[in-house]
Parts: sequence; C-alpha cells; structure tokens
Amino acid sequence: MNIESLLDKTLPGLGYECVDVELTPQGTLRIFIDKPEGITVDDCALVSNHLSRLFMVEEVDYKRLEVSSPGLDRVLKKEKDFVRFAGSLARVQTRLPQNGQKKFVGRIKGFENNALILMVKDEEVMIEAGNIERARLKPEF
Repeated sequence: MNIESLLDKTLPGLGYECVDVELTPQGTLRIFIDKPEGITVDDCALVSNHLSRLFMVEEVDYKRLEVSSPGLDRVLKKEKDFVRFAGSLARVQTRLPQNGQKKFVGRIKGFENNALILMVKDEEVMIEAGNIERARLKPEF
C-alpha cells in the first residue's frame, strides 16, 4: 500500500493531518504532521509510536522513522493548504517560467479554477496548480 494513502486513512482518526512525507536514500522516513492548534513533542511521540506499530503490520520498509511539525515555513501542496493559509506570505517556484520568472514571493489571495492566486507587490498573479514546483509559507516576524 502507498505510504501517503495509508497515512491519509490513519492520521485524521488521531486528529492530525499529513502535510508531507519524505523517504531519504538512507531509508529515513520523515513524516510531517499538523493540527489547527499546532504540534507538540508529545504529538510527535504519540504519532511515531502509533505509526511504528502500523508500519510493522503493513510491512512498510524503512530504517528510521522521524515525525515532526512542518515548521514555520510549512510546505503547501494541496488546494486546501492554499485556502487555509489565504492571507499568508508564500514563496512559490514554478516548473516553467511565467512572466519571465520562476520564483515568486507574495500573499496568497486564494485558489480558484485549479490555480493559485498570489498578490506579488500590487499585481495579481495566477499560477496553474500543475505549474507549481514548490510552495512554502514565508514566515513573517
């Protein structure tokens, strides 16, 4: 079974959202979780213990499991991420150049018709979901 689909079935029942999954060449499986109130060390320990047992039963192959919060520069992957963080500052890199550039920093205005709407300076930029290579929140202090 696909690890991400396994996590999508398991984590909501525990009250968490799977933000991202990474499997390194060395066999470290990194799982980034979130919930509206934020993540604590106890949350990571609880999820790690639960997933260790689940992965043993499901025969998921990995050498080391790491569970953590997505951090202040949280990755944005799904439409619901862009909707949830509307009004936040984000860094977006596109696969193909758009308006002569591939890197954008702007405020998330919304997500409509399968496209991210980003306010870059005073200009509204629409980036098709399929053209988004990477997107992360840009922390503001």
